[in-house]
Amino acid sequence: MTLACGLDFGTSNSTLGRVGPDGQPQLLALEDGQATMPSVLFFGFEDDRVHFGRAALAEYVTGAEGRLMRSLKSVLGTALFADTTRVKARRLGFGEIIGTYIGELKRRAEAELGAELTRVVMGRPVQFVDDDAEADRMAQGQLEAAVRAQGFEEIAFQFEPIAAALDYERQVSGEKLALIVDLGGGTSDFSLVRVSPARAGAADRSGDILATAGVHIGGTDFDRLLAMSRIMPELGLGSRTRDGKRHLPVAPYYDLSTWHRINRLYDPQALRDLRSTLREAIEAERVRTMIMLVEDRLGHRLIGAVEAAKIALSDATETDFVFPVRDRDIRTTISVGQLAEALADSVARLEATIGETLRRAGIGADAVDSLILTGGSTLVPAVSRRLGALFPEAEVVRTDVLGSVGLGLALEAKRVFGPGH
Repeated sequence: MTLACGLDFGTSNSTLGRVGPDGQPQLLALEDGQATMPSVLFFGFEDDRVHFGRAALAEYVTGAEGRLMRSLKSVLGTALFADTTRVKARRLGFGEIIGTYIGELKRRAEAELGAELTRVVMGRPVQFVDDDAEADRMAQGQLEAAVRAQGFEEIAFQFEPIAAALDYERQVSGEKLALIVDLGGGTSDFSLVRVSPARAGAADRSGDILATAGVHIGGTDFDRLLAMSRIMPELGLGSRTRDGKRHLPVAPYYDLSTWHRINRLYDPQALRDLRSTLREAIEAERVRTMIMLVEDRLGHRLIGAVEAAKIALSDATETDFVFPVRDRDIRTTISVGQLAEALADSVARLEATIGETLRRAGIGADAVDSLILTGGSTLVPAVSRRLGALFPEAEVVRTDVLGSVGLGLALEAKRVFGPGH
């Protein structure tokens, strides 16, 4: 027997769901009984194994030698996709790495179901790449090729915010105009959707989608911006050369702040460049800490700590940041106000994209009945407060921020492939 499923391959976390015999969508347990699995791989050099999800992060945190790969979705449709990364004696392309991760999701789900999965509805952002239709088509094609290589024979795509709307629609009693706000790890998507229990099973819902818009901003961008604003200055960003004629190069700090670029700093030439910078730097000790951090390959762990600080500021007004590097600490304090300042331009772009969504639909904010929030980045205070200010009269509905897209994709799989899927 072969089955169909909905697969939400996210920048930060992934889920896989299907509709059960009772007609209700369910997410399968992918790791340690949990429905979400971090979209992370760790290629262990000591045991020659590939670790996935939380196990991959645990291997990395314990200091095992290997290569951590995260935020893989962010490279789709970009020039980085053509790059390769060295894993011991092999060089792997990003398509192969993404396929390896998706293949593991498939194997785990098939083990739980006792049947083969050959048909899938994949979630996709409204835009993989901003304002570039050709790059967007390329990104979907790259993802489809990676999925097909893992044994999926029939592949359909659905916008992630539309999938979230399908999940929400199960709980409404009448027709509503909903703005789906899907703020994920790599992209932010907005969709105005007419939801109604009477329309839930319709084969063609295109008429209910009044407008969509998206922008390539997400949680990993927030991590990068917070790191550049509050952490990288502790490593020398913004300081000058000894002769006072110029600032230190920004590029290494940008790479260290960006999940999918960190591995570039581990190249021997990048380290030579940093040591050359050290000889010129007026704040040499800060740069020396940067070099130690790169030599010890602590980059992903550092940005993981930045992400943890960002999350802590969802519930606190201030958090202390302390990150050890050999015999010293990177130490600073981060407040909610400083986080908001770091994200100000990105939040403004999110607001502009919401405005474009409303403009395309030809409606004002007061016509929106429900504000459906999904994706972990909707919990960031600077974001949630702005959304509340834009739609003061709308009902705010917080879905399962990590699971609603996967549930909606499971419902879509049933619609696309039929009830006997």
